[in-house]
Amino acid sequence: MKIHEYQAKAILAAHGVPVPRGETLTDKSDAAAVAKRLGTSVVVVKAQIHAGGRGKGGGVKLAKSPQDAEKLAGQMLGMTLVTHQTGPEGRVVGPCCSRRACRCSASCI
Repeated sequence: MKIHEYQAKAILAAHGVPVPRGETLTDKSDAAAVAKRLGTSVVVVKAQIHAGGRGKGGGVKLAKSPQDAEKLAGQMLGMTLVTHQTGPEGRVVGPCCSRRACRCSASCI
């Protein structure tokens, strides 16, 4: 099944699993407002493609201000992200998601 991270988190949240607050971005101009609504000084802007290795490929970035979130979303939306799973042709980033930054004690993929 191919679903994006933001879709998986919505399913988990609907079933009572705690997930970090966040919203989906389709336009860079939304990123600053989302960062402000999340009410934290640091947000994570994440490219949404059907492939692993997004962080190593430059598709997961920390934004330390709402303006930084807007800049990063502008760089990611529409970019071709190349990871070890996409091959050299990469995949075009459609939506991004912005989430509250948090420390992870474990990651389940």
